[in-house]
Amino acid sequence: MPYTSPYADVPLTDHSITERVFAGLVNRPDEVVLTDGITGATLTAAAFMDQVRRLAGGLTAAGFGKGSVIALMAPNMPEYCVVFHAVAWAGGTITTLNPTYTAAEVKHQLNDSQATMLITVPAFLETARAGAVGTEVGEVVVIGAADGARSLDALTGTPLDAQVPVDAANDIVVLPYSSGTTGLPKGVRLTHRNLVVNVDQILIAADFRAGEVAAGFLPFFHIYGMTVLMNLHLAGGGGVVTMPRFDLPLFLQICQDHKARRMWIVPPVALALAKHPIVDDYDLSGIEQVFSGAAPMGADLSDAVAARLDCICLQGFGMTELSPVSHVSPARAARAGASGLALPSTDCRIVNIETGEDMPAGERGELWIRGPQVMQGYLNSPQATADAITPDGWLRTGDIAIIDADGYMSVVDRLKELIKFKGFQVAPAELEATLVAHPNIADAAVIGLPDDEAGELPIAFVIATDPAPSVEDIKAHLAKTLSPYKQVHQVNFVESIPKSASGKILRRVLRDRIAS
Repeated sequence: MPYTSPYADVPLTDHSITERVFAGLVNRPDEVVLTDGITGATLTAAAFMDQVRRLAGGLTAAGFGKGSVIALMAPNMPEYCVVFHAVAWAGGTITTLNPTYTAAEVKHQLNDSQATMLITVPAFLETARAGAVGTEVGEVVVIGAADGARSLDALTGTPLDAQVPVDAANDIVVLPYSSGTTGLPKGVRLTHRNLVVNVDQILIAADFRAGEVAAGFLPFFHIYGMTVLMNLHLAGGGGVVTMPRFDLPLFLQICQDHKARRMWIVPPVALALAKHPIVDDYDLSGIEQVFSGAAPMGADLSDAVAARLDCICLQGFGMTELSPVSHVSPARAARAGASGLALPSTDCRIVNIETGEDMPAGERGELWIRGPQVMQGYLNSPQATADAITPDGWLRTGDIAIIDADGYMSVVDRLKELIKFKGFQVAPAELEATLVAHPNIADAAVIGLPDDEAGELPIAFVIATDPAPSVEDIKAHLAKTLSPYKQVHQVNFVESIPKSASGKILRRVLRDRIAS
């Protein structure tokens, strides 16, 4: 029997994600809803909606609309939210790129998504241009100003007063990229309805209140920051102070100055909140909740944060494929170490990975989830989609979990092979493919090594040929084509890589070798 949510279902609507956000803005036109944490520049609700409409009008006049894919590669800033919602308002699709990507990684996503425009910032213009070569991108536009590039301001036009009609249940509004359970990053096809319903689900389950202002360092290109910071706060009557990257003093200053009720964080930040002496220099008395996601956090760390900040420390569970949230711990009955209860309209199963049978309360199995926030599938990957979603709509998460008699879910292991490094997903297959491209590496395997601060550190096992490369050579080779978070932190030279009869790397053997 599936486990059902304790909450009443949320109604499904035909609103676009931008119509849903505007519904949370229209009655507070003079409130500041977006603040640049670096420059202090602000946008009121009315100014934000006006900028979205004007940019959407300019995009429409330039021929971008339904069927168009526009790529955005920028740090968190108010303009990010404007671009995102302008593309959605114009009926198009936006694909969000990690701004730390190399040109090769940019090219992969641009080609796969078939984006025809790339919007970035001057600091990333060189990489953006290099990545756009040989793709369908006809122009790279900058937020701000840079020599030889059109400014975003020049793209604005006559305001587009109404949402370009969309099929909320089927039209893809955003293509964030995820490695899924295995392999290279794939575009996750999320509709307007996926995003709208997840906002509405979280508003209920997380007890969101109008007026909440959060320090927004979780990257907007990632579904966690996109949904729970950008869209949730704007739609729910709150605001966001954007941070281009995590900086502990600035994060604490923003939380103090804006009397933040809640911190949205990841486990490495929880470690800083629990242990860093600078935390005591700030007045964080307004903090009622610290909410951690993106990777599991142990009960000891959760309790340490709660004790130090005199607040409740909660966890949730999500995946890009879930828009992203399926579980949230309720503040009224938090349980340290648990990922919480299923959101409204969300069903779960714990499935025996050998027999496919449903497991009773307290027993381990793979977590399966079904609900209106489940993706439409992976772009250009029908087999990966079929592997991930059953014919009757259950998403196989690849996580081993337990659901107790009260409905609380806890992740206990990972069936899938992804490495979680500081909240980012690192696919071993991508690192292995890059390693074996080295002329003096015959074979390679990558696993995650548990780490208190990062969650897991990617480490490599390599079979070298003569002359054997040094560890420094190998790291330099990876650094040329992969982002900083995809680098290996240890290289082990071995004579063989353990594999099954079918050639699958036996990562468990490697983990056991390290443990011993």
